[in-house]
Amino acid sequence: MTQSLLHLAGLAWPVSDYSTVSRRQKTLQVAIGAVPTTTGLHLLVDSTGIKMLGEGEWKTKKHGAEYRRQWRKVHLGIDASTLEIRAMEVTDNSIGDAPVLPTLLDQIPPEEKIASVSGDGAYDTKDCHEAIALRAAHAIIPTRKNAKPWKTNRFGADARNDILHTTRKLGRAIWKKWSGYHRRSLVETKMRCFKLLGERVMARDFDRQVAELQVRAAVLNRFTRLGTPITVPVL
Repeated sequence: MTQSLLHLAGLAWPVSDYSTVSRRQKTLQVAIGAVPTTTGLHLLVDSTGIKMLGEGEWKTKKHGAEYRRQWRKVHLGIDASTLEIRAMEVTDNSIGDAPVLPTLLDQIPPEEKIASVSGDGAYDTKDCHEAIALRAAHAIIPTRKNAKPWKTNRFGADARNDILHTTRKLGRAIWKKWSGYHRRSLVETKMRCFKLLGERVMARDFDRQVAELQVRAAVLNRFTRLGTPITVPVL
């Protein structure tokens, strides 16, 4: 297919075979292009699972699984304004959401201001709130139902305690509406779009799987930019 496309384009370029492409994929450095914000980035974070090994649901139900299904966990951070993927990390399925958040924030250039970080209750940890506070950002993370006030000996503890006190006084529903927490549904929609490019990864090696998923993110960002309408005022 690639050779036919190059022939139609009038190009005499050589086409690498699958083995060559597979070897190069392991060391491929993928740049996930995105447009930086100038007014403050509102980062929405979440994670999802991508299958890497195992049979499909229909074959497993009918014949039984030949081996246990395995997953890779994809952690994404998207811009609430442009819906582009700004940060991405691939881990084993045993890694939780909270330990990865500081790594996602490190992928945002230090010269770009982060206005807020929104995530679900899984990110209600001291390390997450400290990482957000060190970037001078506002945390929009609901506290757990059995949450208690933290000691104010770490960055971000005061902001987290404010969320706890507000939730207890006004209720979780009012706090979510007042804080803009419901914008986090945008990252769940982005997860669905990410899986439309494939429910599983084909590579078996971890480095190749990371490159394959990063390519998906880069393609998805390109689709997002091409599909976003440009609105101008008409006088």
